[in-house]
Amino acid sequence: MHDGPFVRLARLCHRRRRRVLLLWIVGAAVVMTVGFGYSAPADNVFGGGGTESARAQDLIKDHFPRQNGDTLTLAIHADQGVAAVRPRVERVIGELSHGPHVTSVSSPYRVTSQVSPDGRTAFAPIQLDRASADMPTSGVTTMIAQARDASGDGLTLALGGDAVVDAETPGGGPTEGIGLLAAVVVLLIAFGSLLAMGLPIVTAIFGIGTGLAGISLLGHVLPAPSFSPIVAGLIGLGVGVDYALFIVTRYREALDDGAEPEEATATAIATAGRSVVFAGTTVVVALLGLLVMGQRLLSAVAVAASLTVLMTLIAAVTLLPALLGFAGRRIDRFRVPVLSRRSGRRPLSERWAGVIQRRPVIAGTAATLLLLLLAVPALSMRLSFSDAGSRPHDTSAYTAHHILASGFGPGYDAPLVLVSRSPAAANAVAAAAGHTPGIASVTPVRTSDDGAAAMFVAYPRTGLQDAATPDVVHRLRDTVVPRAGGGVLVGGPNAGTIDFSDSVSARLPWLIVVVVGLSLLLLLVLVRSVAIAVKAAVMNLLSIVAAYGVLTAVVQWGWLGHQLGFPAATPVTPWVPLFMFPILFGLSTDYEVFLISRVREEYDLGAGTRTAVTRGLARTARVITAAAAIMVCVFLSVLLVGDIAVKQVGLGLGVAVLIDATVVRMVLVPAVMELLGKVNWWLPGWLARILPAVEPGPPAPTPKVPVRS
Repeated sequence: MHDGPFVRLARLCHRRRRRVLLLWIVGAAVVMTVGFGYSAPADNVFGGGGTESARAQDLIKDHFPRQNGDTLTLAIHADQGVAAVRPRVERVIGELSHGPHVTSVSSPYRVTSQVSPDGRTAFAPIQLDRASADMPTSGVTTMIAQARDASGDGLTLALGGDAVVDAETPGGGPTEGIGLLAAVVVLLIAFGSLLAMGLPIVTAIFGIGTGLAGISLLGHVLPAPSFSPIVAGLIGLGVGVDYALFIVTRYREALDDGAEPEEATATAIATAGRSVVFAGTTVVVALLGLLVMGQRLLSAVAVAASLTVLMTLIAAVTLLPALLGFAGRRIDRFRVPVLSRRSGRRPLSERWAGVIQRRPVIAGTAATLLLLLLAVPALSMRLSFSDAGSRPHDTSAYTAHHILASGFGPGYDAPLVLVSRSPAAANAVAAAAGHTPGIASVTPVRTSDDGAAAMFVAYPRTGLQDAATPDVVHRLRDTVVPRAGGGVLVGGPNAGTIDFSDSVSARLPWLIVVVVGLSLLLLLVLVRSVAIAVKAAVMNLLSIVAAYGVLTAVVQWGWLGHQLGFPAATPVTPWVPLFMFPILFGLSTDYEVFLISRVREEYDLGAGTRTAVTRGLARTARVITAAAAIMVCVFLSVLLVGDIAVKQVGLGLGVAVLIDATVVRMVLVPAVMELLGKVNWWLPGWLARILPAVEPGPPAPTPKVPVRS
């Protein structure tokens, strides 16, 4: 066997397995103790940079220090009018004013603009001295209960705000446990052995644990949003188990062919391990492509997820060979009788490949039309962060949103904060904004204590998720403010959301170019074929847009939304499709690498393209199906969490992996390769000379056959 770096690494870890295992145990314990013990706080504020909303927030922070913290809102509805229940409401306001980190509560009985025209609805802003993410959950829960307990007899009180949403629908939940259980079941079915099943699980746990601990420490340098560990954990669990699954499968094959355990380990790492390194590198590179978006939090999420994937990759090629050394020929111990039986018939995947290859045009056309049909809803995809109206209807956040939207209009949950260094300019713009179409009302202008800035709030007639709201913001910025003399910035969370969406639309083409270009380069290096690399990129794009279409149909159109845990139809969260793209492109390339690298092995041994595809599919279909099943279960498990955006990520990723492992890998790939014939392996001489050489894997046991096109 060629003694390349992968073989040498495998032999080293196999022979020094006790030291390798001890290093992993001690290292993981130290990293996790420090990482989880000194974790950095989350940062959930999207936007930033040089956007107008970011500059407005900086101005508010400098001149209105009391506005630095977030706000909660006590929503009030009284059937007989809020004046009739004043003692009850003021008692609750008094209780809430003593809540944790509350600096002030503005009573609607002192500010008439906080009472609706019909006198039955009102609200009381509650100013906090810190961001919602830093609020203690127990304290917010107590405040929610105080408002709810005071309701009744014609009076409804509810607390709203980001801190309330965080307290009522916390991240995490049972997803990791469910994903791990699904992986156990699928691996048992695939291997039929408890020991063989356990090795990928143990390897993935070490990789994910150290990766998540590293994320906690990295947050001190690059703050990340609170959902980062959930997303990184899901991706890490999916790829970590999958990577180990491919290596263990190849190890068992080598043992079945008569190899000694050390040779089988070297074979597994030099073939499947090499593919794992390329696949994992592709995922990391694709994720880091998000850095071109110039969004601080997206960059933090990308780095966090990349770190977790990197640690699972390192565990797969170092820890797993050591564990295989301990297992030796006992890899199939503790067999499950029903699951461990092997059939002597030709694999179904081999027979399926023959069916596709006999009718490649029909199969390829049907698969392409199906993907395009699934992608149609994506043409109407609309991006916006969700508001409290998309929360479960039994939550305080939804009740508060419903009260305010009914009494004041939906725009009261999406205020625009306008700020200026000139009080005169602020007054001029406020007067003009009050007569602007789409603006329901404008608050009086407030001057800062130092007299160097002024601000006011404009409430749009439409809500955060309404398609008309961005038009109002752009009208204010492009027309109203300049005509009134300029010098006023339009900010606030609503404007920040719009700025973020606009930035996504502007920079998305760059993300696509960077991710596709780098992935193409990695594929060229591994498979040394222009046709296969280009084919992989096109098919990956098809499966991604198909996943976008399904996501839009469920989330935005509401198809099966309630059944899948989405309380109401809502636009797609802006960062979700942006984040999905590099992940899916990387994962799709993973499956392409695992399949094509095996096909290439057969072809290099002398098999014709048709035979090589058939054998490659037969040898990888079972493991790719198992890997895809694990990922689908892991990703879809997040439908059980409360965070709407995280649900969208899980749904999109799960659907995309399912599409890729079935329609793409099992139909499109064999059909297109059959049609291309010898063109599959075309590589210009000049390109072959400049591409770096890759360590060749050991020869497969399959005998040579005559070359056929």
